[in-house]
Amino acid sequence: MRTGVWLVGARGSVATTSIVGALALRAGLTGPTGCVTELSELRGPAWPSFADLVFGGHDVAATPLAKRAEALADAGVVPARLVAALGEELAAVDDDVRPAPVGGTQADRAAAVVADLAAFRGRHGLDRVVVVNVSATEPAARPHPAHADPDALAAALAAGEEVLPPSSLYAYAAFTAGCPYVDFTPSTGARLPALAALAARHAVPYAGHDGKTGETLLKSVLAPMFAMRHLAVRSWSGTNLLGGGDGATLAQPDANAAKVASKQRVLGEILGYVPQGDTRIDYVEELGDFKTAWDLITFAGFLGTGMRLEFTWHGCDSALAAPLVLDLARITAAAHAAGRHGPLTDLAFFFKDPLGPADSGPDAGATADRAPGHALGEQWARLAAFAADLHAGAGTPPAGGAA
Repeated sequence: MRTGVWLVGARGSVATTSIVGALALRAGLTGPTGCVTELSELRGPAWPSFADLVFGGHDVAATPLAKRAEALADAGVVPARLVAALGEELAAVDDDVRPAPVGGTQADRAAAVVADLAAFRGRHGLDRVVVVNVSATEPAARPHPAHADPDALAAALAAGEEVLPPSSLYAYAAFTAGCPYVDFTPSTGARLPALAALAARHAVPYAGHDGKTGETLLKSVLAPMFAMRHLAVRSWSGTNLLGGGDGATLAQPDANAAKVASKQRVLGEILGYVPQGDTRIDYVEELGDFKTAWDLITFAGFLGTGMRLEFTWHGCDSALAAPLVLDLARITAAAHAAGRHGPLTDLAFFFKDPLGPADSGPDAGATADRAPGHALGEQWARLAAFAADLHAGAGTPPAGGAA
C-alpha cells in the first residue's frame, strides 16, 4: 500500500528526523527502535511498509532537507553517517516539499493545499495520503460561528473571511482532498464541529492531539500507580526546559498556555482530582533540540504519612517524536484503507490530549464510541485491540497476537 506522508512543517526538526529515520529503515541502515508498530504485539499486514512510505509536505522555510539533516547531525539528534549515506534520497524528498501557501484568502490557500495533495498523490501513484501536522504550536483558536457547521464554514471561506487557524485550515484541506489528518501538536487542528462533520462527509479518519513524548508520558505511567495503590497525591509540580524551534514558539504566552493546558489534563482525569502544583515551560536556547523536565510529587500514605517522589527526564524531542510520527502515519493509513472514519480514539496511546467522542461528527462511526483514558496501560490495551482488528481485516492476525 503506497502511502504518502504529507508533513506540515516538513523542514522542521521532527519532520526531518522522521524522514531520515524512514529512509534509513528502508535502506536497512538502522533498526525500528521507538516504532511501536514494529513490536510483536502490534506488527501485522495492515501497516504499509517503511518502503511504501513516500514523503512530501509544506514549509515556510526554504532550507534544503539535507542541510537541515546536517544541522541535526551536528547537534547530536541524528547520526551523521546516516545523513551522509542518504544525501540522494533526501534530495528526492526535498523535490516534494512545497512552499506553504501564503497570500490570498483562506479559501485560496486551502485550494492550493488541495491541489498540492492531489498532485503528490498522482505523481507517485499513491493509494492514499496522510497529512501530519508537525508545525509550531498555535494559540487556542478564537471562537467563530462558522466553526459549528461545514456549510457555514464553506460560506465564510468563500466570502473571504479568515476564520480558521493554520492547523485547522490544513485539516479542512486534507478532508476536502479525501486525506486522513493527524495533529501531533496541541493546536486546534480538526477539533472543531464543522471539521468533524466534514471528515464524516468525506469518510476519512483523523487523530490527535499533542504527541506524548516526555514528562506527560511519565505522568501517564506514574499517576495510575498512585491511584491504584490508593495513595493521596497532594501536589505535583513540574518544570520543563527546552530549546529549538518548539521552545522558541512556546516562549510566546498564548502558545505556552495552549501547551500547558494539554499537559495538565492527564492528572485530573487519572486521579479523579487535581493536586496542587502546576507545570512550567521555559525556553533555554542553549538546549537546542533537547529537553529536561524536573518533577516533584508529594503524596500521603497510610495514617497520613507524608512522602515524596522526584524525577528528572532528559531527552531529545525529535528522536522521541519521529518514530511516533511514522507509527501514526502507518496506523492512520491502515484505518483509512479499512474504511474507518471519524476520530481514531483508540490512538490515545500517542497523545497528551487525545480525541474522544466529543470530537465526533454526526456520522463518525464506531471509532468514536468510547472515551479514552489517560493511563498508559489502558491506552496500550486499546491500541493493541485496534491493531489486531485492522490486521484481521487485512487477512491475518498480528505476528505476536494482541496484548
